[in-house]
Amino acid sequence: MNRGRVPWKPILRQLWLPAVVFAVLLVATADSTSFYFPPLTEVLSTLWTELVHGGLVGDLLYSLRNIVSGLALATVVGVGAGLVIGEIRTLRLATAPLLDFARATPTVGFVPVIILTLGIGSGPKVFLIFLGSLWPILLNTVSGVQAISPAVHETARGYRIPWRLRLRRVILPGALPQILAGIRVSLSIAVVLMVVSEIYGSPIGLGNFILQSGSSFHVAETWAGTILIGILGYGLSVLLLLCEHRLLGWYHQRAPRARPSKPVTIEKSNGVVV
Repeated sequence: MNRGRVPWKPILRQLWLPAVVFAVLLVATADSTSFYFPPLTEVLSTLWTELVHGGLVGDLLYSLRNIVSGLALATVVGVGAGLVIGEIRTLRLATAPLLDFARATPTVGFVPVIILTLGIGSGPKVFLIFLGSLWPILLNTVSGVQAISPAVHETARGYRIPWRLRLRRVILPGALPQILAGIRVSLSIAVVLMVVSEIYGSPIGLGNFILQSGSSFHVAETWAGTILIGILGYGLSVLLLLCEHRLLGWYHQRAPRARPSKPVTIEKSNGVVV
C-alpha cells in the first residue's frame, strides 16, 4: 500500500451513511412546527451563528483540548504499561484481577468525586478522560502482545536483541493493530466523558453550552451543540482512521487473488484424464 496515497475508499465508506441520514433529516424536518424538534435548517443556521458571532468556538476548542490531552496521556501510559505487562507473564498474572476490576468499574461514577476534590478547572476533566480512556488501550495492548506468534519471540531471543529494543522494534509493531483498536474505543469514551464532566461542573465547554441552552429552553441552540459534538467525535474518528491506514499499510494490504489455473490434462496410454 502506497503510504503517500489517501485511503479514499475507507473514508467514503465512513461518510456515505451520515450523508444519507443528513438528507433524510433535512427533508423530514423541513415543515416541522414542533417546539422540541425544529427544522434542521434552523438548527444549522443557529450553529453557524453561534460559531461566527457567539462563543461556541471557544467552547469547541476547550473541549477539543481536553479530549486530545486526556486521550494522548492515556495512550502513552496505556501502551507503555501494556507492553511491559503483556511481555512479563508474572506481572500479567499479578495485575489481572486489578485490570478486570478497573474494566468493570464505570468511570462516569467518579465524575462527582473528581469534581468535588479537584475542582471545576481543565485539569480534573483531562484526568477524568485519561482515567476512562486508559483501560481499553491498556487491555488491548496486553492482548496484542499476547497475540504475537511465539516464533517471533524466540527469533528475537535467538538473535539476542536487547529487551528494550525488542519492545520498540518487535513487540510494539506486532501489537499495533490491537493498540489502535483500543484507541478507537477510547475515543468514543473520551467524548462521552468530556460532555458529562462539562455538564456537571464547568463554566465553559460544549457540555456547558448544551446545559445552559437546555435550561433556558433554547431548543435550536441545544440541538446545535449536540450536532457539533457529533461532528467533533466523527471528525476525530475519521482522523484516527487516516492515521491507522498510514501506520498499518502492511496490515490492511491484501495479497492479490490467484487466478484459477486451467485444467491440466494428463495423457495416459489408455486415455486422457483431466
